[in-house]
Amino acid sequence: MGKDVIIALDFKNRAEALGFLDRFENVKPFVKIGMELFYAEGPDIVREIKKRGHKIFLDLKLCDIPNTVKSAMAVLSRLDVDMTNLHASGASEMMKGALEGLTRPDGSRPLLIAVTQLTSTSEERMRNELLIDRPIDEVVMSYAKNAAESGLDGVVCSPLEAGKVHGVCGEGFLTVTPGIRFADGDIGDQSRVTTPAKAREIGSDYIVVGRPITAAADPVAAYERCVNEFVKGI
Repeated sequence: MGKDVIIALDFKNRAEALGFLDRFENVKPFVKIGMELFYAEGPDIVREIKKRGHKIFLDLKLCDIPNTVKSAMAVLSRLDVDMTNLHASGASEMMKGALEGLTRPDGSRPLLIAVTQLTSTSEERMRNELLIDRPIDEVVMSYAKNAAESGLDGVVCSPLEAGKVHGVCGEGFLTVTPGIRFADGDIGDQSRVTTPAKAREIGSDYIVVGRPITAAADPVAAYERCVNEFVKGI
């Protein structure tokens, strides 16, 4: 599976999201629909963007008791997204239930990945607020291993951890990495970040890029810069 850039459509409503996508006349980028847009517009925005020809990562980060997540994933499987996710902190029984719910009667399903630790979470916050005393790398690798053993396709992790995840779970286990900023850009509210070029070098399979593209003066040019640095290595 080749590398790809996923644009985070972190917009307030349908008009803003579709207006942004209208700027991409010659390409249909892979996009992420997160909580803000999904909660504002509901499943119809997923159907509309899918109909336009985009691959979709539906980023709702489910975490609940196994049966509830299984039932929710069965509903999401009907939206024809390409990738969706949950929190690895829900543990293996929940992840296995999610996989079962997401799998359609014909055996097909979207990719299912697990969030390890949010890229806004520093080791200090994890220790002081979540009361997890292990090093953050160790926690991420443990969550990733649990996800792999539960049958998931990959994890969301910091790009700084992508190579280590592959070392623990294999090269075929996907790493989807937010926390991407250009070398000359602002890191915003992220704690564990890197550039598209460095993410390629470390071993990310997908990078998720929001504000460096969506807030750029020329979003198409910013997207092309990401593709050149991450996918093409130029």
